[in-house]
Amino acid sequence: MKIIDLRSDTVTLPTPAMREAMYSAEVGDDVYGEDPTVNRLEELGAELLGKEKALFVTSGTQGNLLALMVHCQRGDEVILETESHIFLYEVGGISAIAGLVPKCVPGKRGIMQPEDVAGSIRADNIHFPKTSLLCLENTHNRAGGSVANVQQMEGLGAIARAHGISIHLDGARLFNASVALSLPAAQLVASCDSVSLCLSKGLGAPVGSLLVGGRDFIGKARKVRKMLGGGMRQAGIIAAAGVVALKTMVERLRFDHGHARYLAEGLLDCGFHLDLAQVETNIVIASTAPLGLSATEVVMRLAGVGVNINALDNNRVRFVTHLNVDRADISEVLSRLHALGRSWRATGSSQ
Repeated sequence: MKIIDLRSDTVTLPTPAMREAMYSAEVGDDVYGEDPTVNRLEELGAELLGKEKALFVTSGTQGNLLALMVHCQRGDEVILETESHIFLYEVGGISAIAGLVPKCVPGKRGIMQPEDVAGSIRADNIHFPKTSLLCLENTHNRAGGSVANVQQMEGLGAIARAHGISIHLDGARLFNASVALSLPAAQLVASCDSVSLCLSKGLGAPVGSLLVGGRDFIGKARKVRKMLGGGMRQAGIIAAAGVVALKTMVERLRFDHGHARYLAEGLLDCGFHLDLAQVETNIVIASTAPLGLSATEVVMRLAGVGVNINALDNNRVRFVTHLNVDRADISEVLSRLHALGRSWRATGSSQ
């Protein structure tokens, strides 16, 4: 039985073109700034996002942490959406390492409203920490890959500028947003001072992210990266796959989005509950409540028929389409679900 892995787009395997590029990559010592392939990747990333410079980092979590540490002083406050990746899934680095205070603001499908952000910015008062940074996420993971459009990004940017604070974007799946909107990524991030961009999710590279921003910001981030042990030497071997990813893998994200929509429609037929209007990119979040089963039970039963997914909470599961899943695989997933359906509905009705 073929295992179909829909847990995350992080499970993608490098393409043959990436493997060839890695094998033949020209390399040097990146800490000295002498790795030509890393330099090429950073230049390409900065160009695509319309910023001055970029820095190759080991992961999106490292990129986000560097941004927090460069934009802020220890003890400062950072505004984030309540279910943001930085707050929930980065091991508390915002406080444990950066020494910052998170201020969580609920969003609508992961997107904070300008008035709520404005109301959360601290006044200048001896009792308060200084609000130094607004962190956004586009697309938003916990909100099911929701997309913030240009108007929403600019609206939040205007609030930040009016209060003299910086904006960092966790853009792990930024290109999913730009493809969904049919807009250049640079246009989406024009109001952001820095952006982290993951190469190893939908773009399919095996490892790495980029942190992108102004020249001075990246200069400081490079030094903090070294302090955190992130200075890599002949990193061109892995950067080469990132170059291929940025040059060839962006537009194909449309296929992932189409597969997610097809999957979502099929999940409704299988008894799950979800809102099709909320399937904007490559993430599908569905409720298991109509099945009478917990999310954990559904995950276990699907694993038993060779379909791997993740539980989001007690009664919601997450499916993520990606490079290594095609339309035939989605059809097979739905076929296995239909085969399970009668038995799990019978089991659920007795609980």
